[in-house]
Amino acid sequence: MKLTDYVQSVSLEDFGRPFIHEAQWNSRLRTTGGRFFPKDGHLDFNPKVYNELGLEIFRKIVRHELCHYHLYFQQKGYRHRDRDFKKLLKEVDGLRFVPPLKNQSNFLVYQCQSCQQTYQRKRKIDTKRYRCGVCHGNLVILNRPKD
Repeated sequence: MKLTDYVQSVSLEDFGRPFIHEAQWNSRLRTTGGRFFPKDGHLDFNPKVYNELGLEIFRKIVRHELCHYHLYFQQKGYRHRDRDFKKLLKEVDGLRFVPPLKNQSNFLVYQCQSCQQTYQRKRKIDTKRYRCGVCHGNLVILNRPKD
């Protein structure tokens, strides 16, 4: 799929306005579905959203970014908090937030060997230095997130 061509077709069908800049994939995006760059007008999209959630959800994300795009070039409120943005997003049925992706869970899970208390942490714990807060037992790691 040619991304720029797809965004141009969504823009004409749903907004009745042309999209004349570039759209590109950005695999470094983690928590967002897309980004609008007012400086040069291009759009970035997260390929993981398209691959995991499908074309229907991805189209709603494209609509969201096109709301930013068209409102900016009309000198209207294009930010998330602006009334113009909220109104246009509702009219075109765009997504306000991206649904969570499948592999976004990157918590480490530790468990006490004595009392079975579990701990979820973002950062790694030194199990030789730290112990269970309930019974002071030894901690073991249950899972390792994918890097």
